[in-house]
Amino acid sequence: MENAKIVRKNPAGMPDPVGNYTHITKIPRNAELYVTSGQVGVDRNGSFPDPMNEQIKNTFDNIKTVLHSEELTAENIIKVNIWATQKIDWDYLYAEWDKLFGSTYPAMTVGYISELGWPEIKIEIEVWAAKV
Repeated sequence: MENAKIVRKNPAGMPDPVGNYTHITKIPRNAELYVTSGQVGVDRNGSFPDPMNEQIKNTFDNIKTVLHSEELTAENIIKVNIWATQKIDWDYLYAEWDKLFGSTYPAMTVGYISELGWPEIKIEIEVWAAKV
């Protein structure tokens, strides 16, 4: 199928993204769509560390595990939604982000909210992916 690939771009006339994301991601017709539940900062023992950055690291580890289970990579990720209950250390988050994505950024939305599913959860990240 001609043009059967995921395309990420920042349209002309738009300001540059204010973070590591692209403004639009185009998914080709007939691609398989994958939507994850929000991944949180729980470790392999089922515990939530208190520091936000440790939860961020665990969250990215959990995202990688979920992706791997379906033979998906960062190339397949088309959209990321991030919710946090406290200020994100963007230098730390982007270090983890860049380990996953390199410079191929998906679309992204970030929201700060008062609470997530359990009181100890400080960050939750939902991933949408497509396989062509």
